[in-house]
Amino acid sequence: MGGNEEAWAALVDRYKNLVFSVPIKQGMPHQDAADVFQRVWLLLMAELPRLREVQALPMWLIRVTSRECARWRRQEQPYAAREVAETAEVELVADDQPLAEQMLAQVKEEQILREAVLALPPRCRQLIDMLFFETPARPYQEVAHSLGLAAGSIGFIRGRCLTRLRRELTKRGFR
Repeated sequence: MGGNEEAWAALVDRYKNLVFSVPIKQGMPHQDAADVFQRVWLLLMAELPRLREVQALPMWLIRVTSRECARWRRQEQPYAAREVAETAEVELVADDQPLAEQMLAQVKEEQILREAVLALPPRCRQLIDMLFFETPARPYQEVAHSLGLAAGSIGFIRGRCLTRLRRELTKRGFR
């Protein structure tokens, strides 16, 4: 059982940002997004034995999360407001379709980026995280100190790490 728990934890860790990003991009408050997040993982746990293609999992997660967001909104709206919203939804379905597809494409690209960064060697991954994903961005001096490097070498190492990242992204079909 311990192996299954470890595998499940690794699966959640790998795709947690993907799942959480969908409701956030749809403008859902963090608390509601957290509830949708939990529901999606419960659905995956039930569906996991029937999933055949591992490569299809990210898109499955995106689709299910999008559906859960819509279900959550319907469930949370008062009945009277729901009727008005459903009428408006029916009128706007054609307009929303390109936006939904565009959002799904963006979420998929973000997941490819996360996976490519995770595939980098640890030092490159740390450097990229510190320079590009932390807010506020760290100064080179601080990054160098944290990684035990000379401040003057950060630019050179950053260039090599970005080249590796570019190769990983290309390998994964990032546009």
